[in-house]
Amino acid sequence: MIKKLLHTRYRVQDLEKTVAFYKDVLGLEETSRHTSGRGSQLVFFKAPGSEEEIEICKFDESGPVQVGPDLTHLAFEVDDIEEFAKHSAAKGYPLSDGPHKSPMGSAIAFIDAPEGYEVELIQRAKQS
Repeated sequence: MIKKLLHTRYRVQDLEKTVAFYKDVLGLEETSRHTSGRGSQLVFFKAPGSEEEIEICKFDESGPVQVGPDLTHLAFEVDDIEEFAKHSAAKGYPLSDGPHKSPMGSAIAFIDAPEGYEVELIQRAKQS
């Protein structure tokens, strides 16, 4: 039986640009980097407070990376969506959608990572 989710993989063509995005824009921690037995270049990241990792893979032999619109995204919780929007825009990644407030008081927004992957940002409603 399945015990837990370990990681999610995204394949990219420009590994270093994507690594810089995950480190400098999202603030994730690079946990490991190596080349697989078949020659894939792999970089793993973790978000604070999470056990699951994100695997970024460069494997040119698989052909070009083609990410369709609205195909997949990663979602991260942020403390302050407006502050994050300022930070990401200063790094060259402005919001691509939002922020939008929900009736329950939370807010969501999106930014586009390198190569077309979407990243959702969620600011949970303040608890009274």
